[in-house]
Amino acid sequence: MAKAKRDEEFTFVSPVVKYLLFLFNMLFWIIALALISIGVYSRIVKHAETVLACLTVDPALLLMIVGVLMFFVTFCGCVGSLRENICLLQTFCIILTIIFLMQLVAGVLGFVFSDKARGKVTEMVDSAIKHYRDDLDLQNLIDYGQKQFNCCGGVSYMDWSQNMYFNCSKENPSRERCSVPFSCCLLSKVELAGILLSQILIDQIQDQIKLQNYNQQHRSDPWRRNWQKNI
Repeated sequence: MAKAKRDEEFTFVSPVVKYLLFLFNMLFWIIALALISIGVYSRIVKHAETVLACLTVDPALLLMIVGVLMFFVTFCGCVGSLRENICLLQTFCIILTIIFLMQLVAGVLGFVFSDKARGKVTEMVDSAIKHYRDDLDLQNLIDYGQKQFNCCGGVSYMDWSQNMYFNCSKENPSRERCSVPFSCCLLSKVELAGILLSQILIDQIQDQIKLQNYNQQHRSDPWRRNWQKNI
């Protein structure tokens, strides 16, 4: 009887692999829910149709599609690993294999048709530059990209002349005429060193002021004066 029970409980599945796969899929399952929530919020609340028109694909719609796909895949991985369901695990593996192959094909096509891909990206960047001031989120995204990649515009800083606020024409009444966004301004090593030394000096001055205030407070303390007289 006991032997038969042990035979029923025996499994070839490693508990470590089982629960690692479950936790891994649970993490991405939560991320998928976050992507869907952000996509729905952006689509329903913001209504930034003029801004989204500068992109080939609506980012909110793209987030929802990716989120739903991730939700389905990670659901198969979570339930399949936890319940040791072969059908769900096979579905999980097949979908991941298809996604990997699609990424591989996209990478090869991007390398082969690099000129067309570069032209398409440049076109999207130019269109986003034109709508730079139309939406704060788009503005922050462009600023973040320029700071991360140490660039200014799609090809050069001259791309910002396409924006109505930065255009250098005489008819442009904007105060930002003939300029570029602040994210285009790169700090040199000398400037960074100056900023660091300035901050150190500011901290030292603040400490000196605190010390002077402390000394002044104790110098004006009557108990301290009486104690000094007694001495």
